[in-house]
Amino acid sequence: MAAAYQQSAMGNFAAFEQKMTAAGMGEPPIRAFRRNYEALLRNETGMIPEQGITPAENLTALESLSSVPPADAALLAQAVVIKLNGGLGTGMGLLGPKSLLAVRDGLNFLDLMVRQILDLRKTSGAPVRLLLMNSFNTSADTLHHLQRYAADGLATATDVELMQNQIPKIDAATMEPVSWPTDPTLEWCPPGHGDLYPALVGSGWLDRLLAEGVRYAFVSNSDNLGAILDPVILRHFADSGAPFLMEVTRRTAADRKGGHLARRKSDGRLLLREVAQCLNSDLDAFQDIDLHRYFNTNNIWIRLDLLKRQLAADDGVLPLPMIRNHKTVDPRDKKSTPVIQLESAMGAAIECFEGAAAMDVPRSRFAPVKTTGDLLALRSDAYEILDNGQVRLHVSRDGVPPDIQLSDEYKLVDSIENIGVPGMVGCRSLKVSGPVRFAPGVVIQGDVEFRNPTPETKTVAPGTYRDMIS
Repeated sequence: MAAAYQQSAMGNFAAFEQKMTAAGMGEPPIRAFRRNYEALLRNETGMIPEQGITPAENLTALESLSSVPPADAALLAQAVVIKLNGGLGTGMGLLGPKSLLAVRDGLNFLDLMVRQILDLRKTSGAPVRLLLMNSFNTSADTLHHLQRYAADGLATATDVELMQNQIPKIDAATMEPVSWPTDPTLEWCPPGHGDLYPALVGSGWLDRLLAEGVRYAFVSNSDNLGAILDPVILRHFADSGAPFLMEVTRRTAADRKGGHLARRKSDGRLLLREVAQCLNSDLDAFQDIDLHRYFNTNNIWIRLDLLKRQLAADDGVLPLPMIRNHKTVDPRDKKSTPVIQLESAMGAAIECFEGAAAMDVPRSRFAPVKTTGDLLALRSDAYEILDNGQVRLHVSRDGVPPDIQLSDEYKLVDSIENIGVPGMVGCRSLKVSGPVRFAPGVVIQGDVEFRNPTPETKTVAPGTYRDMIS
């Protein structure tokens, strides 16, 4: 269908440009969107055949850097921590930013991020920067919460906010900007975290950071509490001279369908391959976790001066692979106008830089909270929350989190607020099905499952429950 509209729609990009300009979008996001839009019209698939790549091998392991001295104050002063903070926790029933979700003892993700930065500043004496890549949905609530850190210079948008852009949804029938007068806000969508690069440029933050002597950026998701600025990795990255470093970790059986890191045969560059970029005939190789061993944690390190140089070489837009999503303009109304939403992924930039590298890190640096099961585990004694804001698994767990699976009635955060938090430092897996409440003093050991087929809430009495699978 796209080919049929190619000639006419290419000439109608002015409608998109006019709409984005009227909404305050600058030239960098408009150019990035145009590049993806034109790729859509060319019906680019982005397929990466197995025969064109080789597995990523011989990566530097973080554990091998024990002799590398950590970054000193002078190097830390050249660093900025950027947290992707544009997401609402709608999938977990939240109405506001996911980063404001309570973790433990009245602290939320945002509080812990700030504590980490303040601790780095205190222990090193370096003015380590924090930037939050907010969206129009998260900006106001995030800045309001940050008022409690005004004395630390972390409260105003001019000090901490990198605003994510927004792009028009595309009418799938006409390939033009969709119109939805009932709620015009639904005519827009986020462009994915690949928007980091045009946002840095268009906001002026890239030039501002460079002018202030900041050369190194560590970027991660706000819901990944394992992602902290590690001074050893910073030192290694700075000494390496690489323009871009991706933290990857080993795939497990649970990661078979997720994307993986590989190396392109034609030029030797590292790249990311998602399942949507995999031919059906290559699925077995794609899912072979012994062949393709690493996945992207979305923790990346960027040399900002080299990013600016690469952007100039690429005419201002990094050539990130385009991701297309088919949806309806109102996601709650499946009968509303079909639309196409275009995105790009931040980590895909690894193939845009000559000399980009990857590092094999422990899975403890990848601890996102995507489900209420993840949150329940985080609230338990399986994790320790330190005064400096760092979150880590109890040492006895050897870096392996408990596997918590809750039935559908626990999908939303409100549903687990009164379930109770059992002791899980010795838990391998916990499955809960049906209405259950854990009394204080419940301890889970090994693999345990609780099933309650009745509508009445069942209270699990205090005590230790070990290896109980029904």
